[in-house]
Parts: sequence; C-alpha cells; structure tokens
Amino acid sequence: MSPTASEDHTLPLTVIEPRQGWIDLGLKELSESRELLFFLVWRDLKVRYKQTVLGAAWAVLQPLLTMVLFSLFFGRLAKMPSDGIPYPLFSYAALVPWTLFATSLTNASNSLVGNANLLRKVYFPRLTIPVASVLACLVDFAIAFVVLLGMIAAYGRGPTGAVVWLPLLLLLALITSLGAGLWLAALNVQFRDVRYTVPFLTQLWLFATPIAYPSSLLTEPWRTVYSINPMVGVVEGFRWALLGTDTVPGPMILVSSVAGIALLISGALYFRRMERTFADVV
Repeated sequence: MSPTASEDHTLPLTVIEPRQGWIDLGLKELSESRELLFFLVWRDLKVRYKQTVLGAAWAVLQPLLTMVLFSLFFGRLAKMPSDGIPYPLFSYAALVPWTLFATSLTNASNSLVGNANLLRKVYFPRLTIPVASVLACLVDFAIAFVVLLGMIAAYGRGPTGAVVWLPLLLLLALITSLGAGLWLAALNVQFRDVRYTVPFLTQLWLFATPIAYPSSLLTEPWRTVYSINPMVGVVEGFRWALLGTDTVPGPMILVSSVAGIALLISGALYFRRMERTFADVV
C-alpha cells in the first residue's frame, strides 16, 4: 500500500547557492551555527595541546621569554625608557595582548587550508573556521593574563579605575586579528605562499607596535597618526588600565578602534566575496 501524503516522511529539499555581491556577511547564518563554532574551538584547543610536554605552560613561556630578552637588550643595554614603570612589567603588559593577536592572526590565516577536507565535504558558514581559530586563543590569553596580575602585585602596583576598559581593549585586539586573519585566510587559499609571509608580517608588526618602547617617544600629531596601527591603542590601553601610565591614550584608542573596525569589515567583505571558490581551490 502506498503511503498517503500525511504518511510521507520525505525530508524537504534544501538548495545551497552562492551569494551574489559583497554586502551579505552571513552573520545570521554564523549565529545559527554557534554550536559548530563551540565545537571547532574545543577541537582546536585539544589539537594544540595534544602530545605536548608542557601543555598550557606554552601560553606563559612565549611572552615570558620574550620579556626576558627585551628586558636584557632593550631595557638594560639600550636603556629604553619605560614611562616610569619597571621594564620587565612594562614589556610583559604589552606582550600579553600582543601574543593573543599574533597567535590569533597566524591560526586564522592558516585555518582554511588546515581544514581543506572539511571544506570540500560539508557545507557550513565558512566564517566559522577563522572565528573559531581566534576565539580558541582566548584560553592562552587568560593564562598569561593571570601571570601578568601576579607580576603587577609583585612589583607593588595595582590596576587603576581604567581597568573597566580592558574588555573593550581585548575586543579591539580580537577584531584586529580577525580582520587581518580573514584577509590572509582568503588569500592563502588562492596563493599558498601567503603562509610563508605571515611570520615575516607578524615580526614587522611587532616592531611597528610600542612593545619594546613607549609611544611617548613620538610627539603629536605623529603619535596619533601612529595609532592607525590598531595594536598601538590596544598595547597602550593595557598599560594605562593596568599600570596607570601618565599618558592617557584617548585619541590613540579612538583612531585604533576606527582602523581595527575598518580592517574587520573589509576583511569580512573580501572573505565572503572569495568564499564561493574555497571548496574548489583549497
């Protein structure tokens, strides 16, 4: 006996077509895939620390060892000024958000190529992959930040009332790394030599950011122009909020925020434009 219409359990047909134009960022679709996003974040964390000897200690060792080198060469030998703050604390307070940015940028730029098999077999919002790569780095940041709080206490200093701005400064760091990561991830699918340029780009960006030196070495208006680099506002904002530096980076944070948001929007638009070719090229 053939089934009646009410007994027919055939699933509805879903047709997936590429989007047209540059405007649709697919944010609604990304929100609906939040469970997949959480799964990818958890997977990235498990893969990162699988079969490692030190595990999560790497989250502290990287900025800590860099701080030791900077303190030796820039603080002691070069006598670099540090806005009246002990140089180890001065540099480590900047290296904590910088390490979050650098790790997020590297992971996001390689995320699509690293998930090539998944891209070819299953449809899901492609933005999920680089976003998950960036969010997974927050765990390392949290560990390094706890060490930073311990150093602040050890040096007898304390956060100021400006500490309430830290979540927004952290958000700016994530926005900047995701924006640049979306550009590089999409380009890396088309041009595989992009992955070789990312470490060089990150190194240049490091010295273009006031980590080993204070931005107070510059006078206005060049100091504000310098903050077109979004990480300038993040780094100086962290020092201001946690260490109470005299230089209030208000205009710098404003310019850095505008630059970071512009980088994110342009990166997302380019990523969505190239998304339709990922499965074929990757």
